[in-house]
Amino acid sequence: MSARLAIEPLTPEAFAPFGEVIHAEAARKVFPINQGSTTRFHALAKVELDGGAAAISIARAQPQALPLAIRMLERHPLGSQAFVPLAGTRWLVVVATSPQDTPRVFLADRGQGVQYRRGCWHHPLIALDAGGDFLIVDRVGAGENCEEAVLVGEWRVEG
Repeated sequence: MSARLAIEPLTPEAFAPFGEVIHAEAARKVFPINQGSTTRFHALAKVELDGGAAAISIARAQPQALPLAIRMLERHPLGSQAFVPLAGTRWLVVVATSPQDTPRVFLADRGQGVQYRRGCWHHPLIALDAGGDFLIVDRVGAGENCEEAVLVGEWRVEG
């Protein structure tokens, strides 16, 4: 038997306990650059590092179909981790304050990305529709920076 999880819209306010929403509409500081030909949406998220260095990677996610069972979470204790879809892919963001708590599920849409705070429990990437490429910004370097927890029960995300 599994418990159902509701899908919430991804907003900066709702996601604040877990990290930052990376999206132009979430910008607190906006200004023109490049002689006015570009608008900069400044410092949408700041990379958190405990030693090591920030790395930029690309992940190619295969689409997942709903309903979907959530059985595990992971966290990165030595640095934050950001995911930004490169082609506007819709995706699910699953987070929890601990593996024992009820997870929350957010629908990231219209090119929204997120940055998980250092130590934030989250599910690995869940792309919807056709899947796609995601820009990842996270920590590389010495030390164990990925912990996984198998959940006692199963949570179910339905469309």
